[in-house]
Formats: sequence, C-alpha cells, structure tokens
Amino acid sequence: MTTLHPTVERAQALIDFARHDQARDLLAQHLAEVPDDLSAWIKIGYCHLNTGQTELARDAASQALKLAPADYGAFILRAQSLTHGAGSSWREAEPVLREAVRADPGHWFGYAMLADAVCRMSLIRYAQANNLKELPRDGLDAVLCEATNLAAKALQLGPEEVYAHEVAIQIASFALDDEAVDRFDRALLRIDPTHAEALARQTRKAARAPGVKAAEAADLYASGLAAAPDSTDLQRGLDQATYRMLRGVRWLALLCVGLAGAMLDLFAVEGKVQRELPLPLGQRLWYLVPMAVIWLVGALLRYRRRRAGVRLNVQSLIQRHRWSRIVLGQAAWAMLCALIISQVPWTARTLPQVLFWAGLAPTFATIWFDRPRTR
Repeated sequence: MTTLHPTVERAQALIDFARHDQARDLLAQHLAEVPDDLSAWIKIGYCHLNTGQTELARDAASQALKLAPADYGAFILRAQSLTHGAGSSWREAEPVLREAVRADPGHWFGYAMLADAVCRMSLIRYAQANNLKELPRDGLDAVLCEATNLAAKALQLGPEEVYAHEVAIQIASFALDDEAVDRFDRALLRIDPTHAEALARQTRKAARAPGVKAAEAADLYASGLAAAPDSTDLQRGLDQATYRMLRGVRWLALLCVGLAGAMLDLFAVEGKVQRELPLPLGQRLWYLVPMAVIWLVGALLRYRRRRAGVRLNVQSLIQRHRWSRIVLGQAAWAMLCALIISQVPWTARTLPQVLFWAGLAPTFATIWFDRPRTR
C-alpha cells in the first residue's frame, strides 16, 4: 500500500468535502516542492476536472504517466479528462482505457468505462462503414458484442456499482434488449432506490401496462416523484396521466346531458309515447340526484383517493396547461346545458334539442381531437 504524503492526505480530506479549489491550491504548493509525487498529480488532475479545467486535468494526467507509464490511476484520469468538457473524445479515450484494463484487470471501473467507450465507438464505426445517417432499430447485437462482454465483466467485478449498471443499461438499450434493461433497472434500484432514470423507466413500464387506468398511472408517477423529485421524465408522465384523468370528467358531463335528454324524451321513439311537457317540479328536481351521484362517485371520491402528489398536480396542471382548462370548460358547458334542459319547465322540445346537441356534439368531437395530447 502506497503511503500518502501528509499534504496529499489533507488535500484528499478537502476533496471528500467537495472543496476542490482549496485542495487544488494545496496540491499545487506541494507539487512545486515535490514534483515527482504521482498521487499528488492524479489528485490535482481530479481537482481540475471537477472545477471544469479539463485541459489542466489532461496535463496533470500526462505528468502522472511520465512518472509511472503503466499506472492504472493515471490512465483513468487521462481517459476521464478526454471525455469531459470541450473537445471531449471517446475515440482517444478508448485506447487509454484498454491500457488501464491491462494495468489493473481486477478493477471494475476500467471495464465499465471501456464498455462505455467501445459501445459509442462501435456504433459510430458501424454507421460510418455503412454510410448510415441513422442507426437501425435492430441488428446491433453483433456490433455491440464486445461492449456487452466488457459490461458483464464490470458487473462481475463491481456488482454493487451504479455506473457499471448504467453502462450495461445503455448497451442493452441500443441492442433493444428490453428484458436485459428491465433486469438491470431492477438491480440498479436495489442499489440506489432514487436513481431517476431507472425509476422513470420502471414507473413508465408499470403505468403503461395493459389495464392500468389514468388514476392508477398518476399514483405510480407520483410515487416515483416522491423518490426522485427532480426527474423531468416522471413529471412529464404525471402530467400526462393527470391530463387523462381530467379528460375523463367530460364523459361524466356528457352522461349527465344524455340523462337530461332521456328524462325529457327529446327524441321520439317508434312505439313509445313521449312524456307530456312541462315536467312536474318534483321530477325535474329528482334528476339532480343521479347527476350528484355521477359526480360524487365518478369524480370527487376518485379524486380524494389519489395520492397528495396527484391532487396537487391536478391544481398545478390546470394553472399551467391551457388544454386542461379547456377540458374543464367543456365539462362545465356540457353540465350547464344538462341543467338548463332538465330544470327549465319546457313546453316544447325544439330548444332543449338544440341545447342537447350544443352540449354533446362539440365536447364529444374534441375528445377525439385532443386524444394525441395524452400520449
């Protein structure tokens, strides 16, 4: 085990607390006095890398490799400096990572990063060799074979490492191996239950499963957001599921319009005598009972059973999403037509028929028009 200089140990303590500027200054003073300290060059390289000074990080890696041409840490620093910042190049990093794996074949990170590089470069070479502007959706298994094997080795050496799983998921995604992606996602979430991307994929899969209704999907997305509140994918999914819920209230309003029309026998049916108009007050008031039950069971109780995150998102979506306000406006218009049809003591059916179609037709047509917005 290599003994670190006390100054390098103090710098490492600063790095552990993400105080990279202070660690960099301390290491710079130390290297001015001891320019052949390999550990100090590697650590100051990471300080440069974490403060966005990639060129200085590459210089530090070059100095470390001059002192130890076969050092694993120096190779990894060099590779990471080549894949960050302006002028990043996975093409240049690939041979460096191969040297890193040869220098320490027992370390998982070298295999994981090499698998990442090989995956990217294999796809680029395949596209260039076949003069493709876009990659095909299938047939990439053979192209990604080496990357898949390297990722498997990384997982074997580091079964609890997040980055190793992320690389394996990336490769499986390009290969369209949904089963492998699902397996790696579940393993990754056992290690890090708040991993935003894996959580979004698993939540989306559960929410889009056959038979899952909009309210259930909204609860699933809200649960995911509780674990990963910064996930834009989960928020987008929650917004879509919430909008699907709001779209459902129009069907309740249309049902009320239909019941109002049936109560007045607006349209003659052969063999059936239409009710005499105007309807008695009691019969008109009785219509309010099934209407209240429809809204109580279909909307209010359903809304109250949702998670707090869903209920808050309903209010938020109405404020920031124009189509959500249009949906509620259409439901309110249909209900207004239903109430006028049912509560006014009509003596003729002509005007109620106009109100019936005014409440029914535009709303029903828009339901199909805005259907793509739920996807």
